[in-house]
Amino acid sequence: MEFPTELIEKLKSAKSVLFFTGAGISAESGIDTFRGKGGLWNKMKPQELASFDGFMSNPNLVWEWYQYRRKILKGTGPNPGHLSIAEFEKYIDTVTVVTQNVDNLHFRAGSSHILELHGNIERNYCIDCKTYYGMDDFLDVDEAPKCSKCGGMIRPDVVWFGENLPQNIFAEAEEIAKQSDICFVVGTSAVVYPAAYIPKSAKEGGSYVVEINIEPTEITNSVDCSLTGKSGEILPKLLELFLR
Repeated sequence: MEFPTELIEKLKSAKSVLFFTGAGISAESGIDTFRGKGGLWNKMKPQELASFDGFMSNPNLVWEWYQYRRKILKGTGPNPGHLSIAEFEKYIDTVTVVTQNVDNLHFRAGSSHILELHGNIERNYCIDCKTYYGMDDFLDVDEAPKCSKCGGMIRPDVVWFGENLPQNIFAEAEEIAKQSDICFVVGTSAVVYPAAYIPKSAKEGGSYVVEINIEPTEITNSVDCSLTGKSGEILPKLLELFLR
């Protein structure tokens, strides 16, 4: 693949780089996406498994579903795309990951500044007293647990249908996007709002927006540079060129 000279030059001079990531980068680690062909939402009913009403109606079913997903994640790991993003931190002043993924793979890859728009599947919290728990607290628990402090119900720390994104995190992400020199849109079609405002904010702030996806999307014609292929192949090559 040929990389535009302009992209390499801008990357070499960049002080602030933002990586806006979605399900596509996780799919390269073997994690099923939710939308598109073969997506999980084509097989499951979102309102039963990913809504507060669904959780209150059948907490054990929802808990079992998330425990199943956590077990899958334990058998996966960051791919070269995740690792390359983390590696850029060594050479660029500010590297921020804004992710729609809940799988914690960016953290496991070594990225240090991660803004999670949709939460983190490895965390849980009590819906009453808001006490937080880690994944290891309930490794072999198959039924929805109760809070050890107040007895309230414990749910996964993810954003469900009908819930707002964490406003403080989203506001910080938008501000960083506006101030970034380069914004990489990786493995996401960037059509689900409000998260899709992130690359728009970057563009409005004068950032050089680069799309990395396995196929064209609705934003392909509006970005400054579009690279078609797997992020796990493109990002390592881009890092190599950057370091020359």
